[in-house]
Amino acid sequence: MKNPFTASDPAAKRLSPRKMAFITGTLLLTSTGFICRILGFFYRIFMSRTIGAEGLGIYNMVHPIFSICFAVCAGSIQTALSQYVAANQTKGKAVFKTGLLIAMALSLFLAWGIYSNAGFLARRLLLEPRCAPYLPVMAVSVPFAALHACINGYYYGMQKANVPAFSQVAEQIIRMGAVFLIATVWLDSGREITVSLAVYGHLIGEMASALFTMLALGFFPPKGSQTQSSQSRLSFPSAAAPLMALALPLMGNRLILNVLGSAEAIWIPNKLMRSGLSNSEALSIYGVLTSMALPFILFPSAITNSMAVLLLPTVAEAQADGNEGRISSIISMSLRYSCYMGILCIGVFTLFGNQLGISVFHDQNAGRFITILSWLCPFMYLATTMGSILNGLGKTSVTFLQNVCAMVIRLAFVLFAIPNFGILGYLYGMLASELALALMSFLTVKQLVPFRWDSINMIIKPALLLLVSIGIYLAFSQAFSCFYQLPVFIETSIHIGLISLCYMGLLLLFHKKQPLP
Repeated sequence: MKNPFTASDPAAKRLSPRKMAFITGTLLLTSTGFICRILGFFYRIFMSRTIGAEGLGIYNMVHPIFSICFAVCAGSIQTALSQYVAANQTKGKAVFKTGLLIAMALSLFLAWGIYSNAGFLARRLLLEPRCAPYLPVMAVSVPFAALHACINGYYYGMQKANVPAFSQVAEQIIRMGAVFLIATVWLDSGREITVSLAVYGHLIGEMASALFTMLALGFFPPKGSQTQSSQSRLSFPSAAAPLMALALPLMGNRLILNVLGSAEAIWIPNKLMRSGLSNSEALSIYGVLTSMALPFILFPSAITNSMAVLLLPTVAEAQADGNEGRISSIISMSLRYSCYMGILCIGVFTLFGNQLGISVFHDQNAGRFITILSWLCPFMYLATTMGSILNGLGKTSVTFLQNVCAMVIRLAFVLFAIPNFGILGYLYGMLASELALALMSFLTVKQLVPFRWDSINMIIKPALLLLVSIGIYLAFSQAFSCFYQLPVFIETSIHIGLISLCYMGLLLLFHKKQPLP
């Protein structure tokens, strides 16, 4: 009798140890990423209350320099390592050593360049001389970032995601602990807390992550890395050539996106001054937007980002199986859930945006920005989901071009709208760019895979159910009077939680099941 579960059967492939390891690793990374997002959120709250909005603005101008260096020497090599090692695990150790050597050489060169030219970069590139003292510290962090990125890439390739996952948590916890300790010591000694606190926190976090991954590599190396035969040993040129063939296109893509993002970070304060603000006011407004308002808008995206991470292998697998019906159903389902989340965020942030900004950051502008940017949520979540689907379909170049187009739209608003309309010009630019990105991604996916777009169930129904949830909440608001004695943030969080629970309950009640093929 023929075995119904052959090696070629899709169900058998989905249950293979390798794929199960991948899915387990993805779930682990998703969980730890969510934890890091929560910790990072409270870290930003602490920093906003210690170094202030202007200090956050200066830090957010310095950090793009690190991002560019990371894109060149670490990020692309990490991805290339994971891809190459996954396909050639017997050669994994040799390729890892080669990638690490290249990454460390590049990182040390870039760190030396930033360290030696900090003043020039601050004046000529960042257009803010006050950034000069912080660039050398940021430069020192680059080699540590390259080190742990390569080790993580090696573990990804060997299908062992536990070390990278826990290194993220360790980095965040140690960074927060170190920053709290430094701030306490400085306050006790009467020293003024400046942007140095955030910069040193970044350095300590990168050092902690590097140390953690090095210890893990020494004590818990990936299984299979010690059993490589002599035939799997590679010379440096033979290992470097295929690795860099994978890394260079990724490096180019990430470098372009990071350069455009850095240009945005540099130009926004400069254009705000053109609108009539002083240098201090411009940096404060920029700090409020990037480190106070945006974290609230991006916080729910931890859920959609987790879904996006899981979508990529699922779509890729369905495509490999030739199951177009499953891909179509996955797309429809993911779009529906993204719309659900986006519509909820519009309602919540519109109602409570001002209270959140004032209660958490003690800044009225933060609340105003949160309220305006609430309309960003559905488009941003849809764009993230569609981008992951396109990557799963193997259209990585398409997603790159679409992201570049969206970034160019934002830069156009920075250059031409901010001088005339102030920071509102940039907020409208963000809305326009995310709308364009979501539309481009949607139309591209629609061309590749026909799927059902149901406006009634994806937009109209959740919007009506949200209004009903808000109405129910307001009708019973007197019953929640006991919460009014609590701190404003806790009270607001409870109100948001009650509306969200009511909304999700109604969605479940009126949910129409659509089984996957």
